Amino acid sequence: MAGYSPAPLWKKLGYKDGVVAYLHDAPASYMAALALPKEIAVRWAKRAEPGLAFVHAFVREHAQLVSLLPAYRSLIAPDGTIWISWPKQAARVPTDIDENRVRDAALPLGLVDIKVCAVDATWSGLKLVIRKELR
Repeated sequence: MAGYSPAPLWKKLGYKDGVVAYLHDAPASYMAALALPKEIAVRWAKRAEPGLAFVHAFVREHAQLVSLLPAYRSLIAPDGTIWISWPKQAARVPTDIDENRVRDAALPLGLVDIKVCAVDATWSGLKLVIRKELR
């Protein structure tokens, strides 16, 4: 597709060897789409826990986003990453979320967006990190 990075999804999202990651409501196709190479060992947390380096949450409703985001903000490590994914408008999946609503929920929590990514044909994602002056 024109305008899309040819980099593999795991690289676009920033998975690194040894990272502790937590997934929230990831679609069944996520792991196949991620296609992690053997040299990238990820430890998958079974629950959200303090000190997480990487969270990827898939949400369809704004209410769910504003409920989850403060908890994930409090759990990630100072240099951690939160990816919030929502259904693309073209996917025709019912949602009341878009990139701006994610940003609006994140900024008051001291999170800033630094990257947007097409996860697959259905999902977009926004990468959030803690503002440098708050780390």
